[in-house]
Amino acid sequence: MTQHQLTNRSVSFLNSALGLYNRVAVKASHQVIKRYSTSFSMATLMLSPQIRRDIRNLYSVVRIADEIVDGTALAAGYTPAELGTLLDDYEAAVLAAPAQHFHTDLALQAYGDTARRCDFQEEHVVAFFASMRRDLTASEHDPGSFEAYVYGSAEVIGLLCLSVFNQGRPVSEARQQRMREGARALGAAFQKINFLRDLAEDQQELGRTYFPGTTAGALTEPQKQQLIADIRVDLSTAERTYPALPVQARIGVIAAALLFEGLTDRIEQTPAVKLLEERISIPITTKLMILGRATVKGLSMSIYRKKQ
Repeated sequence: MTQHQLTNRSVSFLNSALGLYNRVAVKASHQVIKRYSTSFSMATLMLSPQIRRDIRNLYSVVRIADEIVDGTALAAGYTPAELGTLLDDYEAAVLAAPAQHFHTDLALQAYGDTARRCDFQEEHVVAFFASMRRDLTASEHDPGSFEAYVYGSAEVIGLLCLSVFNQGRPVSEARQQRMREGARALGAAFQKINFLRDLAEDQQELGRTYFPGTTAGALTEPQKQQLIADIRVDLSTAERTYPALPVQARIGVIAAALLFEGLTDRIEQTPAVKLLEERISIPITTKLMILGRATVKGLSMSIYRKKQ
């Protein structure tokens, strides 16, 4: 039966049913980010409602891909040889999601709606899965492979977030380029911070050594300080682009950046040898204070722009 053959009442009922299904899908995506990333989930609270939903919808499929390569699929009984096929199948499903308006997978249902409206570029999604695939085969990186990995695993996520922020908004090419630079820099900073924070798990549980020039089970204080300095350059590059962001997204981006900057500060104060033994985190009270600082900082940028 086609929609043309349905009565108006039937069409209304079906549209209502689809609307409910979409809302449930969004709720499911929210639970993914809430359970897997407290800091990032808190930062999304500072985004406008529509942007917040879309960022969460994007995060859910990114998180699921991470779980395929980071051990959860192995724990479920898949063999290492089967993980590549599982990841390939999921990539195909994610790439096909925008063209379909109904999925039995709630994460894909929510993501497909976001990807359609925000015009996600397929090349960014492909680059992301290419980096995830490297996690199945590469245990160490040289400078070239590290740069490629960070681009696909983190910088393109920043670019996809930018597509969410700018949906339906006319943006000049100069401003767009400025925001792209910031999105890539911030994505790279987040990934490198995560590498340092998760050093123990990555090396001991997953057998991965991401940073070129370092060896498994060893990190010297000079190496740590050099990595921290590189992260701060990325954070500084991103910060210069915050005023170009739409106000609906700016405070949330600043909140995420300040949370990760706070994590960087704690890692810098932690002896390198301890990073090989424990995961550094930020207390919830400190996180709440950081969200307050982000609000003040983001609003002050808006006031400054209006005065110009």
